[in-house]
Amino acid sequence: MTNSPSSWNDQVIAEFRANNGTVARFGRNLVLIHHIGAKTGAERIAPARAIRDDHDSWLVAASKGGAPDNPAWYYNLIANPDVRIETPDDGIVAVHAEVLSGAARDAGWERFKEAAPGFRDYEQKTSRVIPVVLLRRRTE
Repeated sequence: MTNSPSSWNDQVIAEFRANNGTVARFGRNLVLIHHIGAKTGAERIAPARAIRDDHDSWLVAASKGGAPDNPAWYYNLIANPDVRIETPDDGIVAVHAEVLSGAARDAGWERFKEAAPGFRDYEQKTSRVIPVVLLRRRTE
């Protein structure tokens, strides 16, 4: 298997599903975002570190490991914000994505840095402001 990002994502997704939401490197702190390609309309799946905000919402950070650009899934959520996520505890959940700004974004980002030191490293590696997205449960 290659070391491409899609190959790595495929491995994480397989481990998530095989172990009921637990991934060795991340524990039970991931969600799988089922997003729709802004240009292609094709469904894609991306694993993302999540912080449970409350019973009906999760935060995800578009960190891309501190890369200079945002991950594709971020742009797809902007174009098509009504998506589904797979969670370790709730299964598949329909959510609406909202990009946070200002104080709400900053507070969310601080939570990521407190939860995992790697996010501090990502922030130092890039000049962009890393987006934080709120995924709120919706009824389909």
